[in-house]
Amino acid sequence: MDTPVTHRELEEFRRLMESENTQLKQENDRQNHRIEILENSLEKMTELAASVRELAVSMKSMKDEQSRQGKQLEQIEGRDGEKWRKAMGYIGTAILGAVLAIVFAKIGL
Repeated sequence: MDTPVTHRELEEFRRLMESENTQLKQENDRQNHRIEILENSLEKMTELAASVRELAVSMKSMKDEQSRQGKQLEQIEGRDGEKWRKAMGYIGTAILGAVLAIVFAKIGL
């Protein structure tokens, strides 16, 4: 210790350190605030990802159900068409039978 520190120098150093500490505290507060914002954003993105996953599962379930209902509808429509074809077949057979009966009656058989 060749040169002693004066009271004025010590006081200046103290003010400089307080100023620097204040700036560091403000910077820490700003950084903490930014980290909090990022954490909230990350939490919202995680919730969104979970919602999208649930939506995908729901959409797959809806697609499967729609496919199943489509097959059932085809069966129902096919049944109605089949009944119509049978009915037309019976009507055609009856008309053909009537025509043949008339023809055979004219011929005398």
